[in-house]
Amino acid sequence: MNYINQTFTIKTPKRECFVDITQNLKTHVEASNLTTGQVLIYIPHTTAAVTINENADPDVQEDLNFGLNKFFPNIKDYRHLEGNSDAHLKSSLIGNTQNCIIKDGKLLLGTWQGVYLCEFDGPRNRQIHIQLFGVTK
Repeated sequence: MNYINQTFTIKTPKRECFVDITQNLKTHVEASNLTTGQVLIYIPHTTAAVTINENADPDVQEDLNFGLNKFFPNIKDYRHLEGNSDAHLKSSLIGNTQNCIIKDGKLLLGTWQGVYLCEFDGPRNRQIHIQLFGVTK
């Protein structure tokens, strides 16, 4: 079993957004020469997250953000003084890790799926750590 740890950085453009990182991941998977295995995606930030969701219609990301803001509005009633408690709540709900299967040397996603960095307190530079593990060619 081979393990490869890598990190890349994404600059998010605004306070709340979903940034498609699918192509970044596909590039790392293809460069790894793994034929079968997994990629672990880890976001080391408390106000960002990672999700796998539809990438065919950008309205899906807008709807996700709309729904999260209904549950966790950016209001002054929170005790945390930095003014980003809503971002911490959203990040905790979505989560900071995802796993994806590598099959035949490629990232295995559904037809309409993409991997998204979820920004809830930007704009910022966000690190994405990935661990690829599996069998090489």
